[in-house]
Amino acid sequence: MDSRLSVAFTSFWLVLQAGTLPGGWRDPSRPSISFNGVIDDPLPMTERDIDLMVPEELSGERFDRAASVLIEDASRSEIARWIKSGVLVLNGEESRARQPVREGDRVSGSFTVEPKLDWQQAEAIDLPIVFEDEHILVIEKPVGLVVHPGAGHASGTMVNALLGHRASLAEIPRAGIVHRLDKDTSGLMVVAATPASYTALVEALRDRAIGREYLAVVEGTGLQTQTIDAPIGRDPAARTRQKVRSDGREARTHIEVEATFASHTLVRAKLETGRTHQVRVHLASIGHPLVGDRRYRARGILPAGADEEARDFVRAFPRQALHAHTLRLQHPGTSRRMKFVSPLPADMAELIGAVDV
Repeated sequence: MDSRLSVAFTSFWLVLQAGTLPGGWRDPSRPSISFNGVIDDPLPMTERDIDLMVPEELSGERFDRAASVLIEDASRSEIARWIKSGVLVLNGEESRARQPVREGDRVSGSFTVEPKLDWQQAEAIDLPIVFEDEHILVIEKPVGLVVHPGAGHASGTMVNALLGHRASLAEIPRAGIVHRLDKDTSGLMVVAATPASYTALVEALRDRAIGREYLAVVEGTGLQTQTIDAPIGRDPAARTRQKVRSDGREARTHIEVEATFASHTLVRAKLETGRTHQVRVHLASIGHPLVGDRRYRARGILPAGADEEARDFVRAFPRQALHAHTLRLQHPGTSRRMKFVSPLPADMAELIGAVDV
């Protein structure tokens, strides 16, 4: 195994609710290298907008064949599906796949596709590993690290780091990734290390048997302990955002107040479901966006009574103040109940110091 990979033990605790410590703890003095199921929080799809003109050399071809030439990175099965569903149209109208096209005809549509990206590229990237054995890895994802390849991030992701650490992960769907954290959210993630563990963890997420708790600093006070039960779907006005909407997917977050400050609140958010941006969307929907979360309209509230240095720190906080703090699961190999706790990262600890006036 690669000695460049760091194993971070000092700031984490593992609590076993049954039995003794399993043989999975790695000795930090001995650095080493080494689908079926539904992910509760699906990986993001890429938005596609197509508006292309049929050139002279394709005149007379079938609609589906011409579209396959024009849309070079789409498979024929994708083209056929888009035409059949009516999202890929000819001259603004739904048409049959066998419809002949003519020079100057327009092929257009708006749809989502799963990005065709390389999930097999191994890279030597430092990765804080909290726990590791033959079945699972538990990672502390740092702020700024993208979890998987996607638009604008073809490499340098946690997936690339995992493949560089353990090559066998290339044989597992999505390199063992069963849930995600946003790029600028820090904290704990579990990764499957075998196909059997992958299936078990996906099923546990589906059955809501994996406990995930976040700490967040939000704007405003007066927040009460409560359950936010509000469906979430894509915001039609901004494709990179989600929003509470009646036709969205079921989403439920349990909120507990940890501390109240002059103008801000520290909350614990316990996921019952795991929708994209769920904690951020739910808290913003009740008027308490996360500090620094400009995507979800953080207002930039400054701590009343704080000195200018503290106010400047809050004003410039560069990310959503969200940390995946606690992870509970049943080990897929030993069946032991495990609990991992990650303390707040330095930037959020400093943020709390700035708003605690």
